[in-house]
Amino acid sequence: MSHERFEALVAEALDLIPDELAEAIENLWVSVEDCSPDDPELLGLYYGIALTDREHYSGVMPDRIYIYRKPICALCEDEEEIREQVKVTVIHEVAHHFGIDDERLEELGWD
Repeated sequence: MSHERFEALVAEALDLIPDELAEAIENLWVSVEDCSPDDPELLGLYYGIALTDREHYSGVMPDRIYIYRKPICALCEDEEEIREQVKVTVIHEVAHHFGIDDERLEELGWD
């Protein structure tokens, strides 16, 4: 799948975030990369300070979410599976921005 098509799927997944949650997102940048330099099998990564952990948070670089194209595409058999995995990965990483940890995501079925 092309980088451009994959980016479009990430944008679709971001559009699924309910407006009330989307409006609460602060200082967040989302990027599509081919793969993590540290873990080539990683599907996504949130890097930043969760909203629940922020006290004085001004004048700093945005938090970042990386969505990794190659491992997601390798995991899936067709575009529909890729779309679903992108959605799960984006929701998972955005949840970290809101302070939801992996254990709670697993309880909610978003692991």
